[in-house]
Amino acid sequence: MKNSILFLGSQTISLFGSSLVQYAMMWYVTLRTGSGSMMTIYIICGFIPTFLLSPVAGVWADRFNRKNLIMLSDGLVATATLILALFFLAGFDSIWLLFLMASIRALGTGIQTPAVGAILPQIVPKDHLTKVNGANGSIQAVIMFVSPIVSAALLTMTSIDMIFFIDVITAVIGITTMFTLVKVSVHEKALKKQTTSYFKDFKEGLRYVNNHSFLKIFFLYFAVFFVLMAPAAFLTPLQVSRTFGSDVWRLTAVEIAFSIGMMSGGGIIASWGGFQNKIKTIIFSTALMGICTLALGALVFNFWVYLTFMALFGVAMPILNTPTTVLLQEKVEEDYLGRVFGVMGMISTSMMPMGMLIFGPIADFIRIEWLLLGTGAIMLILVLRMGRNKVLIEAGKPVPQESPS
Repeated sequence: MKNSILFLGSQTISLFGSSLVQYAMMWYVTLRTGSGSMMTIYIICGFIPTFLLSPVAGVWADRFNRKNLIMLSDGLVATATLILALFFLAGFDSIWLLFLMASIRALGTGIQTPAVGAILPQIVPKDHLTKVNGANGSIQAVIMFVSPIVSAALLTMTSIDMIFFIDVITAVIGITTMFTLVKVSVHEKALKKQTTSYFKDFKEGLRYVNNHSFLKIFFLYFAVFFVLMAPAAFLTPLQVSRTFGSDVWRLTAVEIAFSIGMMSGGGIIASWGGFQNKIKTIIFSTALMGICTLALGALVFNFWVYLTFMALFGVAMPILNTPTTVLLQEKVEEDYLGRVFGVMGMISTSMMPMGMLIFGPIADFIRIEWLLLGTGAIMLILVLRMGRNKVLIEAGKPVPQESPS
């Protein structure tokens, strides 16, 4: 428990500083340029590198010491942030530097995500994985809630280069805590001499997924579900401005409702633990998201009712993410965990943007409400199919408990 708390603590400190800078950079680009095209470039810089690096980072997480990889990714981002701060202090404050920084941060995320997913089973006994992942989800939701508020306050009191230094300081604290206090043994594959190429290792990871019917079906369902989530994830701010008015407080209220929902959902899944069969918990959360998506399309007569369903959508997120992560941690062999989380990272970073390529242009001539009703209905059909899939239901059954080594 001490090790778990120290690990999550080091990640929380580092993530808080990163989140502050992320919001500060985004708002700086928005306020300075006032350009939708510039914001689009910034967003693309923030997810394309993660998508491209995920397969390689998954191989790294299986080949190398995962603790060192996490510290390396934090150090990479902190060093880049420090250099950026010095450039800004010297008067070189080009917007393109922020685009470069967004790309470097995305590379750090790409390295860190599969390593964190794969390292937790080395620290946490399997029967506590749901609680620890749920707690981690709650922590991230709190950071999502607090960061924009603190970042906005700091931007009114100081310059953006000073905010960059906060990220450097929190990263140093996180890395130091991880290095000196968190004890994680090196997993077996990382101790062996690597004789295969990176590409062959990645192909072996894909073959592992392809040879396990559970993983193949599971990832297929998730890919389709992420595409269907795109309107609810990206088009609801536009829907709010069109339907209720473009008041800033309304858009802020939507973000706050969603964040409060996520915090609550993290607490619920951490204390409840979900159904014994994790697939049933995933089905429950995706059904809730489908119902909320339908409601966001149908119940637009009252803003407060709309906010309620946005908060419920937020509640469902950690109830989906936590059992998904734990299921992979329990079912996948340790030597392949990094690569499997790398594939999951590719799906999660590519499918929703792909959904936006489909639904974004359509939203210019079809009401967003109709898109939400359509995608919500298809989500519920997908849920019914998941509930009838014997391979998934079998895979979701609890694993025999083992004593932590």
